[in-house]
Amino acid sequence: MAVALIVAAGRGERLGTDRPKALVMLAGQPMLQWSVDVLRELEAVEEVIVALPAAALDGAPVGTRSVVGGAVRSGSVRAALRAAGEGDPVIVHDAARPLASRELFERALAELEHTGADAVVAAVPVSDTLKEADPSDRVVTRTLDRSRLWAVQTPQVFRRAALEAALSGASEDLLGAATDDAWLIEQAGGDVRVLLGEAQNIKVTTPVDLRVAELLLQAR
Repeated sequence: MAVALIVAAGRGERLGTDRPKALVMLAGQPMLQWSVDVLRELEAVEEVIVALPAAALDGAPVGTRSVVGGAVRSGSVRAALRAAGEGDPVIVHDAARPLASRELFERALAELEHTGADAVVAAVPVSDTLKEADPSDRVVTRTLDRSRLWAVQTPQVFRRAALEAALSGASEDLLGAATDDAWLIEQAGGDVRVLLGEAQNIKVTTPVDLRVAELLLQAR
């Protein structure tokens, strides 16, 4: 049986709110609740752990357990995993992606089991042309081959032993540099596979994103 970890420790500064982003209201309920509702529907999930800011621990939805999130994303995942039971595999999901469907979670779990990989990450092919530029003067240094590029989402699912080893073996600098936990698996030499994600599985970061997510949820 799987354990699900929801990363929800973001402060929501770019949303222009004084409350944690995961607890901002979205289509009639806190943003976090949308992900919890989907995960609670999955027969394979036996436990949901939510990593929240220390001042917001009482905001965890019914049926979940909360822990204090870390200063960086992977620190929150490590704290949540330490608090979890013995479930395996491990699902990691961002509360800021409230539109991920039940079917996407199920496909990710099935892909992990089928391939024997250490991790499977939801992602969508990049459609824009991407250029690399010098950060100081913004002079373009190269144009990337987008046929090989994927924009990574969550959920990400992991073999528990692989995720625990990657988190425990990483330095604090490496944890701070990780924008997703699959990267830590990659750094440890693990096998990470891409699973076709969902276009509507947007990440809510700005007020515009929040409005788009609300419209998409209302249209369901």
